[in-house]
Amino acid sequence: MSAGTTNSTTSSIRVAVVDDHPVFRLGMVALLSTLDGMEVAAQASSVAEALDVVDGDVDVVLMDLELGDGSGVDATRRLVERHPALRVLVVTMHEDDESLVASVRAGARGYLVKGADPGEVERAVRAVANGEVILGAAVAARAMSFMAASRRMEPTVFPELTDREREVLDLVARGYDNASISRRLVLSPKTVRNHVSNVLTKLGVPDRPAAIVRARDAGLGLDT
Repeated sequence: MSAGTTNSTTSSIRVAVVDDHPVFRLGMVALLSTLDGMEVAAQASSVAEALDVVDGDVDVVLMDLELGDGSGVDATRRLVERHPALRVLVVTMHEDDESLVASVRAGARGYLVKGADPGEVERAVRAVANGEVILGAAVAARAMSFMAASRRMEPTVFPELTDREREVLDLVARGYDNASISRRLVLSPKTVRNHVSNVLTKLGVPDRPAAIVRARDAGLGLDT
């Protein structure tokens, strides 16, 4: 199952597996351990553990999006900021555009849906380690459409908001509640509440309905 053309004869690809489901994590560790030129350097079941065990010697992190103590998107962002050469390959049950886009924006270089066969996993790990960007064909097509729609959003709309706050406001204006926004952006409910609160403060509006009116007047939340 190993790739005969790998250049890993001089050095192994050091991989860390971050997933809070022990059966899946241990299964992935077992798979990677059978592949030529790969070494499982660390494993973690939470954001805190990932930040503790992933160091500059790790080449690729396989990252789940839903961890017991937080979001894999946030973990990805923090790890990439800490180790700029690190490659993150998201491995998740989520197939929606928003999870993919959030992961890529956080610095992930690949996105694989759980259920991929061993050959796909191996190819993805080797490609990401080699500096390539790997996205599943189906989710990639939807993501490109999503990103194109995002780029059409007027960049000067509410310049006082951060990109993430503007993204949250757009979803609020579309009628999503905090729980739905949390799932779509793969953020903790507390983080979403904080973003909504910041948006209300920065826009100087008293409540969510007033924010929706302001957002829709500015052209947000109108696409279906």
